[in-house]
Amino acid sequence: MGGLAWGVTALLSPDTAPLRQFATGLLCAAAAVLVQYVLGLDRRVEEHTRRTERLLTETAAAVRDSVHRLERHDEELRGGLARQARELRSGLDRQSEELRTGLTRHTESVRQLVESRVSEVERSADPYPGPDRVRIDSVPELAKSFAEVLAPQPPILYTFVRLEMKRVVGHMSDLTNLSAECPGENHDWMLSLTRAAEQSVCATSTSVDRQFWNSEPASRYLQAQQEAIEERGVSVRRVFLLESARELDDRLLRLCEEQELLRIEVRVAVLPELPPHLQRGTTNDFIVYDEEASFEIDQDLRDVNVRTRLIARQDHVQDRMKRFKELWDAGMGVRELEVRVDDEEDGTWMVDRG
Repeated sequence: MGGLAWGVTALLSPDTAPLRQFATGLLCAAAAVLVQYVLGLDRRVEEHTRRTERLLTETAAAVRDSVHRLERHDEELRGGLARQARELRSGLDRQSEELRTGLTRHTESVRQLVESRVSEVERSADPYPGPDRVRIDSVPELAKSFAEVLAPQPPILYTFVRLEMKRVVGHMSDLTNLSAECPGENHDWMLSLTRAAEQSVCATSTSVDRQFWNSEPASRYLQAQQEAIEERGVSVRRVFLLESARELDDRLLRLCEEQELLRIEVRVAVLPELPPHLQRGTTNDFIVYDEEASFEIDQDLRDVNVRTRLIARQDHVQDRMKRFKELWDAGMGVRELEVRVDDEEDGTWMVDRG
């Protein structure tokens, strides 16, 4: 390119010195090279720009695709949560309906059982009045209230209510035969019967349950007896049965005096000092309510309370009342007990000293 420029200069100016012609050609060549470099740089910038634009376009497309995928995932997640919420509501509705249905069925069974028993009593010559119809009719409403209150709660409460209803209905079903029992010592039955008594409570208490009187259930039991005495005029009598005269001590005396302050009539009988025919009777604790129902606690060979029974058969109740009256008549009152305790402490009473 420089040579061409030099030749053109020589032709146009043949009189010009060769050195000047050479410089002119060299400058033209440099200008040509610079022009080519600038043109090449522009092309590279354009290519780089195109590549950058292409990369940005691809990146933008990838971002849009990711956004679309996230939106689809979000929609699927919302749909899944909505389905789970519907299924959960449906499950709770089913459980609620099952609970209401189950309680209705149980209470209807109770109604039928109790009404059947009432019919039998009405047909018999039994002089005692039948159950209160108003209380029987209120059972379904009470069960419905339980269902409405507990149905929305956690499933464990549904199971708890169902099991409790099953247990209660089972006891009520047993009571149609005038007898029911449960394992262990049932303080709830004892308290409920005390609150239900309208005439009398006749109880025996052995040395086995002496620790019972220092317990929390004993406090509630004595309070229920005190309320029965003061509010309903119920007569409460208790005979403490001792296996030995050695149990005649100040602790027993204080226990009797505390119960006397609650207007409970108390007597004490020492079994070895009783007539032989009284020593042969049962020594298990029992409580007769209104001379109509006997609450009894059975013990094993270790003197552990293993079973509670509620018996309303008249022959059985009459036997228990006969046993109680004999023990009551043979027992000593608190004033006589004070003398015996003093004699035992002084060693002047010789019975049961072998």
